[in-house]
Amino acid sequence: MENKKIQSLSRRSFLTAGGTALATGLVYGLSGAPLTSTNQIKPPSLPYGSGKTMPIHPINFDEKRSHPAEGLEREDITITDIKVTPLSYVHEGEYLWRVGGLIVWKSDAALVQVFTNKGIIGIGEGSPYRGPDHLKKYTDSYITPLLKGANVFDVDFITNNQGHNSIAEGAWAGVNNAIWDIIGKAKGLPVYKILAGERVPSNKVHMYASGGVEHAWYDNGEEALIAEALRYKEAGFDTFKFRQGTSWKFSGMTMEKYIPILRNLRAAVGPDFRLCIEKFPWDMDTILNQLCPVLEELKFYWYEEPVSPYDPRAVEKHIAINEAMPSVMVSGGEPLWNRYQVYPFTNSGAMDLIQTDPNLTGISEGWYIGQMLHEHGMKYSPHNWVGGLTTIASIHLVAGVPSGHMCETNMTYNPLKWEIFKDPYKIKNGYLTIPDKPGYGVELIDDIEKKFPFKPGFYGKPNPVMEGADIPLWWS
Repeated sequence: MENKKIQSLSRRSFLTAGGTALATGLVYGLSGAPLTSTNQIKPPSLPYGSGKTMPIHPINFDEKRSHPAEGLEREDITITDIKVTPLSYVHEGEYLWRVGGLIVWKSDAALVQVFTNKGIIGIGEGSPYRGPDHLKKYTDSYITPLLKGANVFDVDFITNNQGHNSIAEGAWAGVNNAIWDIIGKAKGLPVYKILAGERVPSNKVHMYASGGVEHAWYDNGEEALIAEALRYKEAGFDTFKFRQGTSWKFSGMTMEKYIPILRNLRAAVGPDFRLCIEKFPWDMDTILNQLCPVLEELKFYWYEEPVSPYDPRAVEKHIAINEAMPSVMVSGGEPLWNRYQVYPFTNSGAMDLIQTDPNLTGISEGWYIGQMLHEHGMKYSPHNWVGGLTTIASIHLVAGVPSGHMCETNMTYNPLKWEIFKDPYKIKNGYLTIPDKPGYGVELIDDIEKKFPFKPGFYGKPNPVMEGADIPLWWS
């Protein structure tokens, strides 16, 4: 391939060259409107601080397919029915995890089963945070009547209908994920190998420990956070992502108190253990002038979603944060569900790593996002905070796209992660090896509905320790 000189454009100048329009969805992205010949912005190669560069078209990128099912021999496999089964695990103890002003008393799952005329059944999940009972109602009333009789090899076409509302996003994603299990079973191949196409993928997925929802600032929070990190390191993980802990307002936590804790955490885990910090609504002055210099100094691996992607100035703010940390990645995208929403953050260099969730995007849209990220020299690490039905899609997606980097694994106690499968995947030393089995390679236990009967209602409750303090559930 002929090497071509790639022009460069600073992330700041991107904003004056059209990035502000992208940030608000006026050109391409949140509105879904295509770029035209009169407003198209040529993708640049963007400087990333001290030597960190983002090539837009790596010379080794040679994906020839226009969609992930392209090239598969079509078979007469049609949908006969779709079943959504809400599941719950209700914890008998005080809580499963806690953060902000919230404690979590149960975990949910939204099992999707797609049945076919050939007897092949695909399994998957849409986001249970959309409400498993709501996903079931939407699927029963809208998706199932539409898709009965449809051929599963038309997966991109028949499931590209997500944008009605937040429940629709989760419902369509669950069906899409289950159909990919059918395709893999029909072809006798793991899903990730089909997604990879001509590329030879690895079956070993790098998993990172995602937690930081145990420590309470009113109860030896620093000690608990450091102990948690050391526990994961001892288990063989090399990366730990943590949240902000319980309400800062309630416990009088400040950035001045927090920074020494971050330094102590780094000292405890050592210089080579990767640390990632997740969102908290600090103001931009605090982020840029207090937190970012410390994250850079302590060599954090990434800073996740420091600003909501729905903020009208999200791209501009992420660019400023990214420029303040030459070696620390900025990540995000958890609530986004298609490539058009992701595009402004990739084309501008506002983020280095994208974390859309397959229980909102589905495998198909996740594949498109993964290809786009590879073209931009970016990393893909899907959000995967719920149970095993989402994890099976996440790991195949990470392994199946060239930008696949790591996969999140929720470290909180939740039997819906692995106890729903007869032969669950195993994580060893921070890696998960995908078995060479068709589809997602897992089989559900018998009588799953009896073991995990659904319990309606919101999974969170106010933390009783903060009763009467007027503390919001999430951010304070």
